[in-house]
Formats: sequence, C-alpha cells, structure tokens
Amino acid sequence: MNPENEIVQAANALTPWFNGVATEIRELSKNVAALLERSLVGKSKVNTAAMVGLDELSREFLTKNSFAVGAGTFFAADSVEEGGRPLEWWSRNSSGAIGRLKFDLTPGSDRYYDYQKLPFFSTAASTGEQTVWGPYIDYLGAEEYVLTFTAPFSLRGNFMGVAGCDIRHRDLEPLIMPHLRLIRTNAALINASDRVILGNSGMYLVGERIKSESPRQHRLALDVPHLGLSLIFTTQP
Repeated sequence: MNPENEIVQAANALTPWFNGVATEIRELSKNVAALLERSLVGKSKVNTAAMVGLDELSREFLTKNSFAVGAGTFFAADSVEEGGRPLEWWSRNSSGAIGRLKFDLTPGSDRYYDYQKLPFFSTAASTGEQTVWGPYIDYLGAEEYVLTFTAPFSLRGNFMGVAGCDIRHRDLEPLIMPHLRLIRTNAALINASDRVILGNSGMYLVGERIKSESPRQHRLALDVPHLGLSLIFTTQP
C-alpha cells in the first residue's frame, strides 16, 4: 500500500471521531442556550440564578463522554451581571470524581485567566463557528497538553459565550496513534495553525509549528467543518 492510500485510510478513520466530538459540543452549546432562554425571560444579562443547571449539563457531558476531562461554559464579560460568575467549568479528577474548577479572574494578578483573549473563545466569538485550540499546556499547571473544543451560543441573536470541553493529549493519543502508525512514512495530525497535535515519529513533535511545505510534504484535510484539522505526511526523495 502506498502512503497516499494509507493517509486516506487514516483520514477516513479519524474524521468520524472528530465529527462525533463536534456533534457533542454543538449539543452542549444548544442545551446551554436553551437553559438560558428559559431562565432569562425578561433579562438581558446572566446572573447567578440563571446559571442553575449549568453544572448538571457539564456533569452529564462528562459522564457521557469519557474522552473529555473537563467541560463547561465561558460567558462574554458584558453578558454577565456585575458580581456574577463569568464561567462554569467542571473537571474529572484522577479518581473519577467531577468537581468545579476555580480560576483567578482578577486583572493584573500573576495567574489572571483572561479567557476572552484565548483562541477557544475569541475565534468562536468572531466566526460564530466551532473551534479547537491546542495542544497547549493547561492553565492549572499540571504540565499536561490539552485541546479545548468549543462552540458559541447566543440568546435572542446576541453572542453570549461558548460551551465546550477539554481533552488531555494523553487521552487523545491512544485514539489517534493506532491510525497514524498504519502510515509507513512520517505523518502527523495538525491543527488550523499548522501545529502538530500528534505525530507517528520524532520528525513531528507535539506543539511544533510546521513552517513550510517541501515538495516531499503533502497534506490531506479532514472533512470536519470549521476545525481546520489536516493530516500531513512525507514521501521519500
């Protein structure tokens, strides 16, 4: 089998999995929007009372989707009442228990989490479409690579925020690597920013940006709308 056929087989195997993740994220986003539609009748901004039930949506998502380590909602700052919580994020710990994560949202502090400037939020906000950001080292400092998948949600035509999930790189690897290893040349899954998510050899390192394409380097886009995922591989000279 030549590399072109192997890369097509890998793409055909990975595409439905990532589309499945995208479907779950869209469903979570729709459920968040529906909850807010019910709880914000006559109001334009989110308050603490309106957030009741978001925790259950995150717990249900994590229970259903074992590939995810975290899930929740990030609100646009101007859509939240003063003193309200601008995000709800829940995570599964090593024992399997699910708990709410706390973030430092104090501007100017050493660990200020300015999520509105991060691609998983800003890209979804500007495009109105799903996005994936990563791999990157997680905010909580566990020195683990994660990918964050999000989808925007709106209320009465106004952008309100994003809902999504985190997937640890080490949890993603056993799902992807078997397909990459069937490719008998150097190959990798890359994101929309041309950064390596996972490679099947030392030629492609996690997080490395693919700077330019040589005549021996080829690319095949995965048919997963808006996420910008591709497989690249090299051929012998």
